[in-house]
Amino acid sequence: MILSCGIAAWTGVRHRVLTWRMKSVLSHSIMQYLRNTTNKHHSLPPSSAPDMRINRERMVRDQIAARGIRDPNVIQAMLTVKRHLFMTEALYARAYEDSPAPIGHGQTISQPYTVALMSELLEASPGMRVLEIGTGSGYQAAVLAAMGLTVFSVERIRELFFATRELLQCLSIQNVHMKLDDGTLGMPEAAPFDRIIVTAGGPLVPPPLLDQLDEPGILVIPVGEQRRMQRLVRIIKDNGKIYKENKDAVSFVDLVGLHAW
Repeated sequence: MILSCGIAAWTGVRHRVLTWRMKSVLSHSIMQYLRNTTNKHHSLPPSSAPDMRINRERMVRDQIAARGIRDPNVIQAMLTVKRHLFMTEALYARAYEDSPAPIGHGQTISQPYTVALMSELLEASPGMRVLEIGTGSGYQAAVLAAMGLTVFSVERIRELFFATRELLQCLSIQNVHMKLDDGTLGMPEAAPFDRIIVTAGGPLVPPPLLDQLDEPGILVIPVGEQRRMQRLVRIIKDNGKIYKENKDAVSFVDLVGLHAW
């Protein structure tokens, strides 16, 4: 069954997208879109893809540990999670380079160092509940899950939501709970959260996310007044007070929603 789950994920997505649009004419642009979505990310069945462990070890040694990441849970998770499975087969050779990569729909999978840095800034312990805004390919969620965290993840793009949800199921990642919605609204029905991580950049910190952060709690988010030009910000909420720490300069895709762009 696992041999075909990657293909099944995309087959299911195609069926749902077709059903969703049955009331409208299937124009040439829609048919082209459906053909393209089957080639976006995690296109090979997970069990038939190469392991690439040597590549992961080199990535962790040269890009992550060498640049100061020390949290053992983060290091182990980055060694464990196979980043290439969250990308298109055509990009497997680049999967462990220190650079972002496209996953379709104008979205990207973040560079490995950024994933490790944001994960470490959370200062999370196994068993904590983490809200992720922007599921994307599912790679960041998989890393957090490998750290022993229970992840609640919100994705606004329908096609990514369905494809990534089925991939995570195929990979037997059980502790990620996904929702299709505006991420700037958070997930109030599951709040409060010990930690919150936002994987897209906006001009401010969405107020609903601060409201849903427990005390003591940590929120990590890229913030910037210009699109694609942000600084990582860590917010600590404790005893009714908010503390803000500015970290590395980064460039993330836009955070889109009611409380963002």
